[in-house]
Amino acid sequence: MFSALDVDIQPGFGVGMFEIGASLWTVLDAVRRMQHAFPQVDVKYDPDASAMTPIIVHLRPHVDLLFSGKHQRLHTICIRKLRDPNPPVILRYKESVLSSSDEVLRRIGVSRIFGPTYPGDDLRYPGLWFSFDEDGIGEGRKGAHPEDKMQEVKRVFVSQKDLGKEGDALGEVSECPIMDGDIALAILKVRDGITLHFHPSTSNAAHIRIGQTTAQDLNILLGPPLRVHYKEDDRMKIHSSNPDSTRPETSYFYNFFQHGLDFLISGKDHVVRKIILHSNVPGTPLFQRYKRCNWELEGNPEDDEDDSPPRKRFYDRFETISHFLSPRQPPPSMLLDRTDDEDDITLPSSTTRLHGYDGIILEVSEASHVVSVTLF
Repeated sequence: MFSALDVDIQPGFGVGMFEIGASLWTVLDAVRRMQHAFPQVDVKYDPDASAMTPIIVHLRPHVDLLFSGKHQRLHTICIRKLRDPNPPVILRYKESVLSSSDEVLRRIGVSRIFGPTYPGDDLRYPGLWFSFDEDGIGEGRKGAHPEDKMQEVKRVFVSQKDLGKEGDALGEVSECPIMDGDIALAILKVRDGITLHFHPSTSNAAHIRIGQTTAQDLNILLGPPLRVHYKEDDRMKIHSSNPDSTRPETSYFYNFFQHGLDFLISGKDHVVRKIILHSNVPGTPLFQRYKRCNWELEGNPEDDEDDSPPRKRFYDRFETISHFLSPRQPPPSMLLDRTDDEDDITLPSSTTRLHGYDGIILEVSEASHVVSVTLF
């Protein structure tokens, strides 16, 4: 028997531990550590558009979390099955208990606590609304009786206050304080490095260059990595034309899972040798190991006065990005199965392909999504 789900509702900001604007990676990482509270977790998405699909996380039986498609930020929280006692759910607002095993939340109760609002099938307030249907959004449904004060509330929704009545339920989340310090955009330049733009938008950009930026610089710019990995995977060295590359080396990785970034750092001079950016595409072997890094690959400007060089983005298909890098036929690819060393992981599509170009490697899923980019 699991303990009751006891949460406080904050219109426009969140419910309990779930805060609007939090990243998918952060929320799932927290839920994974709380299996006693959330023993059943389902992640649903559109497999035909997995790079940009909105994602719904079901924490059965009471919580549904909707994440935006591009930035994978918590957009809407739904609390449902308010009368399901396995386990019971208690909803609070400030000092009041809205719903519990002993307290049925009804239309008249909502009006008494939150006051009047605009007419409609649901009771809608800034950043908060109450639905009297068990399932579905409720638009255009039949059988609602707004005049029935004893209607029982079946679901409670929380979203940003500026979403508005006609807001896009599948849109992106506006910048909010929980995003501060996170990477908003990473601009890639082949044979150079990356430029990182942070939340809030008034923050200064950070430039990380291959062969110049040091490990100490990374600690200053990004804080300490979540992991330092000293064992380099040497299996690719057999393909190198550089005879020195087969010699043992003490290089190490800085893993910033919280930013969707890895850096390979030379053990000799401690400068960045490679940069790896992760797209966190659902259904792929690396999903949820890294937060999504919203990257854009920048090309050369057409002339000296061109202040908007062409770019390709993480959600563009591999064929489009490949042609952007090289108009010729794509180079031969190598097959990679990241589940070879994981006996307990089975995926419908566990293999990816590595496509190498001058200064950049694309890891591509069977659905032609670029799941990671390596600059060297």
